[in-house]
Amino acid sequence: MAARIQDLYGTPLAELKAHAQSQPPGMLAALLAMHHDLAFAEQSITFHRDRLTELVRPERQIGAHEASHVLDCARQLAVAVAVRDVQAKAASGVLQSLGRVAAPEAPPAPVPTEPAVPAAPAPAANAARSR
Repeated sequence: MAARIQDLYGTPLAELKAHAQSQPPGMLAALLAMHHDLAFAEQSITFHRDRLTELVRPERQIGAHEASHVLDCARQLAVAVAVRDVQAKAASGVLQSLGRVAAPEAPPAPVPTEPAVPAAPAPAANAARSR
């Protein structure tokens, strides 16, 4: 996601973060918030996976008390994965809907045209009838 944001804006993420702080909320701020939330969800997954691994080490005894901790940690891991998946899907959808706008090209030089020949005035129909 970070690479896609950088490609979209053509600037490194650190510079974009600094720039967004001095601007009113907009698309860049929203994208950076999505990136932050996705990174937090990944950290949560890592934390709960490591905690679950610790809780079920082969040398640990698992009784009723420990089993409740294993179950709670597994639930929290499942929630973290679901949050990450939703964040990733939303961010992906937003990023796919956006495209980098190319700098406008200079307008083409006007092509000189020959001056138009004025049309001959039409005879006045009313003037001929009135005579």
